[in-house]
Amino acid sequence: MNSNRTRDDTNSSSSSSSSSSLDSRFNQTLHNFQGLLKGRTFPGKVLLTRRADPLEFTSPVTTPVGGKTYSDDDIPSEFSDKSEEEFQSTSASNNNAAMNKLKPSNSKTENTSKEGHNSSIGARATDSARVMKFTNELSAPTVILETIRGLAWSGVPPYMRPTVWRLLLGYASPNSDRREGVLRRKRLDYLECVAQYYDISDSERSYDEINMLRQISVDCPRTVPDVAFFQQSQIQKSLERILYTWAIRHPASGYVQGINDLVTPFLVVFLSEYLEGSVGNWSVTDLTAENITNIEADCYWCLSKLLDGMQDHYTFAQPGIQRLVFKLKELVRRIDEPVSKHIEDQGLEFLQFAFRWFNCLLIREIPFSLVTRLWDTYLAEGDALPDLLVYIFASFLLTWSDKLLKLDFQEMVMFLQHLPTNNWTHQELEMVLSRAYMWHTMFNNCPSHLAS
Repeated sequence: MNSNRTRDDTNSSSSSSSSSSLDSRFNQTLHNFQGLLKGRTFPGKVLLTRRADPLEFTSPVTTPVGGKTYSDDDIPSEFSDKSEEEFQSTSASNNNAAMNKLKPSNSKTENTSKEGHNSSIGARATDSARVMKFTNELSAPTVILETIRGLAWSGVPPYMRPTVWRLLLGYASPNSDRREGVLRRKRLDYLECVAQYYDISDSERSYDEINMLRQISVDCPRTVPDVAFFQQSQIQKSLERILYTWAIRHPASGYVQGINDLVTPFLVVFLSEYLEGSVGNWSVTDLTAENITNIEADCYWCLSKLLDGMQDHYTFAQPGIQRLVFKLKELVRRIDEPVSKHIEDQGLEFLQFAFRWFNCLLIREIPFSLVTRLWDTYLAEGDALPDLLVYIFASFLLTWSDKLLKLDFQEMVMFLQHLPTNNWTHQELEMVLSRAYMWHTMFNNCPSHLAS
C-alpha cells in the first residue's frame, strides 16, 4: 500500500496518484526547505499544520522571532483546538478547509471598542482563546513581558493595543499598582518639554531650530496623505509638537524626514481609546484638551522608546539603515540568486528602493489599515527589531520575484516605487511575516549560510 511507504519512497514516486496527502504535504514542505538551502526561491504559499509527528521546525505565524520559544499553550487555537483527524484527512476538500482555517480573516470592518473581536486584524489576534490569554496576562498584578511578547507577535486585539504597546515599549510599568502613577508623571514631563521648547517665539530659537521647525511643518501635511483623518489641522499640529519636541531632545539626530511617518501608528492606536468606529470617521473635535495632550504624550514617549533601539538609523548619513540595506542585499542573494543577479545585472542598487523601506518601516508601502498589525510584530521583537526587519523586507521584496525577473532597470524602478499592495489584506501580510520568520530561523544564527 502507498500509505505504508517511507517518506523517501514518496519523494521518489511523486507521480503515484494513491500517495497519502499527508505524506505529500510533508515531502513538499521538506522539498521547499531543501530548495531554499540551495538558493532557490521559497514558494509563496505553504500549508503548515500541527502534526502527530511534528517536523523539526515550528509554524512561523505562531512563534516569535529572536530566539524566544513558547509552549503549546501559546499556540493559537486555530491549531490547538483541532483534532488530529482533521489534519490527517486525505481528501482535497478537507485540505482546502484546513488552509482556510489558517488564513486570517478578510473582514473589512475595524472596531476598536471592547466588543470588536471580529475586526479585520485576522483570526489569530481575535481568537477567543488568545483574547482570554491576553486578558489574564494584563489583569495580573505584574505583567510578564515575555509572555505578552509571545502573544503580541501574531497580532493584538485592537482594544488591547494601547495597553499592550505601552508595556512592550517599556513606557508603562508592568506593575499594575504603579502603572497609572508612572503615566501621569510622564505625561506631565511631556507638557513641561512642550512649554520649554515648542511654546516659545522664534526669537528664542536658533537658526537651525527655526529651519527644523519649518521642515516639520512642511512634512506634517504630507504624512499619510491618503487617509483624510491626518489632514485635520489639529492632528497636524499635534504631529508638529511631538516631532519638534523629540528632535530638540535628541540633538544627535534631530529631525529626519521619515520620522513623521513613525508617529502615525501610535496616534491611531492611542486615539482609539477615545474614538470609536473607523479612522476615516474620526474627528478630533470630539476630544477634550486633556485627551489630546495625553495622546500626544503617549506618542512622544513611545516614539522615543522605539527609536532608542535604532539611534544610528537617523544620525548623520544614517549608517544604521545603510548597514541593514547591505544585509538585505546579501540575504536576497542567498535566498533567491536569480532575482539578486537580475537586479545586479540591470544596475539597480538596493539603496534606491530599500532605503525608504527601512526609513519608514514599510508604512508607505502597504495600506495604512495593515500598519498596526505589522507593528504588533515590530514591537514584540523589542531590541531585536533591526535584525528582523532585514528578513521581513526580503520576504516583502521576493513576493514579486517572478515579476522582477521580467523587468528591465526602468521598469523595476517604477514597479518598486509603486508596488501593487493597494488591495492587500491581512492574508498577504501574514504570508510575508511567515516567510520572514522561517528565513530568520534558518539564517540569523547561522552566518555561514550567508557566506560567499
